[in-house]
Amino acid sequence: MSPSAFGVIHPRRTPAGGDRIRTGTRTVQPSSSDGAKSGGASSGGANSDGKGPLLAVRGLEKTLTGGDERVPVLRGVDLTLEAGHSLALTGESGSGKSTLLHLVAGLDVADAGQVRLAGQDVGALSDAGRARLRREAVGLVFQQFNLIPSLTVAGNLGFQARLAGRFDADAVAALAARLGLEGLMNRYPEQLSGGQQQRVAIGRALAARPALVLADEPTGNLDEATGDAVLDLMLELVRDAGVALLMVTHSPRLAARCDARLHLRAGRTTEAP
Repeated sequence: MSPSAFGVIHPRRTPAGGDRIRTGTRTVQPSSSDGAKSGGASSGGANSDGKGPLLAVRGLEKTLTGGDERVPVLRGVDLTLEAGHSLALTGESGSGKSTLLHLVAGLDVADAGQVRLAGQDVGALSDAGRARLRREAVGLVFQQFNLIPSLTVAGNLGFQARLAGRFDADAVAALAARLGLEGLMNRYPEQLSGGQQQRVAIGRALAARPALVLADEPTGNLDEATGDAVLDLMLELVRDAGVALLMVTHSPRLAARCDARLHLRAGRTTEAP
């Protein structure tokens, strides 16, 4: 892949279980569900042309336990997300937004319901299978950046791509240039500002050419101006790459920048207020 084509041309690849993932943009009809929204996301439903969405969550339930206490967090969550579209998930603190991201990423397993990602039932996979799918199909962006302190910017940018077996030095260099990081490649995370660290985290997620990026409050540790600039850049990159984005945020203002919005209330998804 040439550097100038970064984020536009992506080869098909076969993850665990033999299902094929195409991370470039594909043509899919909008959901016919009552919850369908323009922008390729909805609170339920399936594609009317018979093709499944990239991400489909159905009846997802999760209860957290602590000692003798059981706290239902998710009470039947439904949503779909098409390739190449962005969906913002809003909700109060403790509403289960991060729990939902963990279930979609296969970092945890639901008590009931189903997560289908790139044609695979995430909950039916083994621990190793979920790790493989996450490595090959999912990019993660966290509020706390979570860069590896012993690696330079260059090392952090290429880390996920190396794990996925898709490291391309030219593509990483092109991505670094788009992120404004080309002059910082030999620096370590502690030598970077918060905005620079988050740009590295976004680049790390995208360098592996995932099908889906999950972002948990990606601008939460940044001031408003820096956060806006980082979000603009992330949205531009995922759209150019034809990658789906599911972003958790407390900010209705930031959520409005995505193609579609859903709100998590009382453990269920509703139309955003």
